[in-house]
Amino acid sequence: MSPTDSETTVATLSALVRTFVAERAWEPFHTPKNLVMALAIEAAELMEHFQWLTPEESLQVASQPDQRAAVGEEMADVLAYLLSLADALGVDVSTALTEKMRKNAIKYPI
Repeated sequence: MSPTDSETTVATLSALVRTFVAERAWEPFHTPKNLVMALAIEAAELMEHFQWLTPEESLQVASQPDQRAAVGEEMADVLAYLLSLADALGVDVSTALTEKMRKNAIKYPI
């Protein structure tokens, strides 16, 4: 059984992706430019699952196991490239997200 979000750290996920990349000797290809392009492509593949759905139909994806699994795979691809990009640039995503949410709270008050 795979670990869940509540059991896994960002560092663990980053290490999982880093090991996968290293085992295939892909590091020379994982430049920030290439990773951003791959991230955008994977995000577009995620969007394809919702492209022609109404807002109501898009909500139903969660109740369709095959669709939810396919969307989850695309989300995993997006996350893997994002973690690789963070690794390549030395960005701590937890710190970056926390700081961005702090700024968002100021920009968009309750």
